[in-house]
Amino acid sequence: MGSLSRLCKDIQYELLCGSMDQTYTDFVTDNRKLSEGCVYVCIKGANFDGHTCIRQAVEAKAALIVVERSLDELDCPDDIGNTTIIKTASTREAMAHISCAYYDYPADGLVTIGITGTKGKTSTTYLIKSILEQAGHKVGLIGTIETVIGDEHIPAVNTTPDSPVLQNYLRRIADGGCDIVVMEVSSQALMLHRTDGINFDIGIFTNIEPDHIGPNEHTDFEQYLACKAMLFRQCKTGIVNADDRHADAILANSTCNVIKYGFAPGLDYSADNVRFVGEGSHLGMEFDVKGRANYPVRINMPGRFSVYNGLCAVAVCDVLGIDAATVQSALPNGRVKGRIEPVKVSDDYTLLIDYAHNAMALESLLTTLREYKPGRLVCLFGCGGNRDRNRRFEMGEVSGKLADLTVITSDNPRNEDPLDIIADIRTGISQTDGEYTEIPDRKEAIRYCINNAQPGDIIVLAGKGHEDYQEIKGVKHPMDERVLIAEILEEEGITNQ
Repeated sequence: MGSLSRLCKDIQYELLCGSMDQTYTDFVTDNRKLSEGCVYVCIKGANFDGHTCIRQAVEAKAALIVVERSLDELDCPDDIGNTTIIKTASTREAMAHISCAYYDYPADGLVTIGITGTKGKTSTTYLIKSILEQAGHKVGLIGTIETVIGDEHIPAVNTTPDSPVLQNYLRRIADGGCDIVVMEVSSQALMLHRTDGINFDIGIFTNIEPDHIGPNEHTDFEQYLACKAMLFRQCKTGIVNADDRHADAILANSTCNVIKYGFAPGLDYSADNVRFVGEGSHLGMEFDVKGRANYPVRINMPGRFSVYNGLCAVAVCDVLGIDAATVQSALPNGRVKGRIEPVKVSDDYTLLIDYAHNAMALESLLTTLREYKPGRLVCLFGCGGNRDRNRRFEMGEVSGKLADLTVITSDNPRNEDPLDIIADIRTGISQTDGEYTEIPDRKEAIRYCINNAQPGDIIVLAGKGHEDYQEIKGVKHPMDERVLIAEILEEEGITNQ
């Protein structure tokens, strides 16, 4: 219970009726959770408008209703009892600030690190968490895969949750004894005000490419970029990939202290003497950090983009005062489930799991792995059902061009016949000279890759990544590729070398 005036002190509003000099009992945005004395914020979504529930909220004796329309536009009963109604320019923005106040501003007691960008957010988030924990900090994480609060792992619904959920997580992270939180901040989150009220200590920009453009997302690339740029008017220090050609646009209206990283010499943190390394089943990168920090590091993730992720993590840790020895020790231990994740089967070849599930991501992945000059590059993947068919043609063509062997299998067929999806992928790969085979059962497809592996192969299982299920006709069946690999090794009598 608290006062309405305190709860709403950070928002600008017009009092339409009632009084702010009363108390409330709860805070909801779901009309199914209305109760006497609650605060109800009306949110207009893609499929439902909370403003249609004004009468229901009044009848439930809500203490406060927050709207962004005039009374004459609302279905409001003549007698509203003790309910107060206020109008704001944006109920999403108001919801974020009310959420902060409702949970007593949890971010204020944490070092907050927010990461935005098209690619690299997840990997960089886990790398930073790993290093900071080895340095003795207790770190919470909020991201695409999960939210981590101590030993609790909560599967993610959105990259960045809606503000009430986000502030609830931050309160639990703070109350759990964490002193730092590192989180992914999506362009949708910035556009929809989910992180409003948080003044990030560090904001990070990894890169930007055309993505998330379409219905219910961004109208065009310019809006997508503008939303990413909002983070740098909401943080104290901005750490930015200066090699990205849109970096200047991202920073055009920034209000933060700017730190730049990249391959280019003369930046605050530059990567020099970059080397591709790999022993047995593990691929990685080594490079020298130059600039504000000067020391060599290794990251056990392949590719030049992993250098960017590692260099960004080094910059963050240096800003936070983490010593070089700790960074050098912790960085190689950084792992991200389903992001170029190595699974040890044999020292003779490399087996990786990755989330690449569209043509752009698959092309980037296979191009990166090509740089390690494998004996063969083997790519196993499928495509999701009830999704754009063009993705299947495109992914088939990409794999046909870049892989020595493609193993076409099933992903999440949903309500489609897996064989129809495979046929579409075949159409794409047939435009190339790439060798391929079709094995609809994903476990049997993985078994085929393992049983037919050759010394020097790099085998990548693409598309599932961190997912531990397969969706078939509306039902999610347990299916974790790590478990499948372990079962195959046991069934085949193969011992990890």
